[in-house]
Amino acid sequence: MKKGKALVVHSGGQDSTTCLLLAMRDYEEVEAVAFDYGQRHKKELECAKAICEKLGVRQTVLSLEELNQLAPNSLTRTDIPVDESAPEEGTPNTFVEGRNLLFLTYAAIYAKTHGIRDIFTGVSQSDFSGYPDCRDIFIKSLNVTLNLAMDYDFNLITPLMWIDKEETWALADELGGFELVRDMTLTCYNGIVGEGCGNCPACKLRKRGYDRYVTKKHDLHRES
Repeated sequence: MKKGKALVVHSGGQDSTTCLLLAMRDYEEVEAVAFDYGQRHKKELECAKAICEKLGVRQTVLSLEELNQLAPNSLTRTDIPVDESAPEEGTPNTFVEGRNLLFLTYAAIYAKTHGIRDIFTGVSQSDFSGYPDCRDIFIKSLNVTLNLAMDYDFNLITPLMWIDKEETWALADELGGFELVRDMTLTCYNGIVGEGCGNCPACKLRKRGYDRYVTKKHDLHRES
């Protein structure tokens, strides 16, 4: 039996779209929230809108453009090149300070005012770029804080926390959204939909998982 309502923090990328598909399978009513935070590639918001329209999901876009001024980085500034590899110390310059903290806080406010308790986010500690706000300990801590701050029992749901990109592709396929995720999502730090540029860290991670999953699936079909 399906559950009641869920809200998905949806960027139009692979991970959040997979979460959206999962929520649609398990819940009677699903909404999506996206954020305009002055990101370098507005195509991200276009992808999120197109995916929600295709799936028939109500989408709300909230503004956090001040984040662009507070936390300049390669995802918000055209004059900062994207790190091609992780630095020896600290976080990559694709890390947007406070982004998930703000996204989930705003999402929780929206959720409470719309009678929603379950909030999905596509963060993962298995396949990530060293972003501290993708860690399980952060999500658990924030969940407690939000519950206390608003006197409301939120559930921050992270289906991808302990799976890698290969397993994320497998989940999308299981949910009937493999082609949608492959062709309509934007993961690339250089703003290219689908396969992306192939060179940025996000594209390399996505492609490695894709190749492993497709190869394994092909081998299984061949053996059967």
